[in-house]
Amino acid sequence: MLLPAEKELRAVLARFAEARFRHDLQPTGRSSRDLEETSARLCAMTGTDSVDQALAAADDLLERLLADRRAGMKASRALAA
Repeated sequence: MLLPAEKELRAVLARFAEARFRHDLQPTGRSSRDLEETSARLCAMTGTDSVDQALAAADDLLERLLADRRAGMKASRALAA
C-alpha cells in the first residue's frame, strides 16, 4: 500500500472529526453526506473497510511517520557530529 502524505492524512482526519461532530450535534442531509464522504476518503487512504479500522490504521501510520522522522533526525545528527 502506498502511504499517504502526513499532511494529507491529518487534513482528512480533521475533516472527518469536524463532519462527525457536526452530524452528531445536528444531523441533516448535508451533514450525513459530508460524514459519509470523509469516512469513505479516510477508508480509501488507509486501505480499510470501516471507519474504526481506518482510524486505527491512521494512528499507526502517523506513529510510523513520526518514528521515521525521528530516525532521520538521529541519522542527520550522527553525520553532522
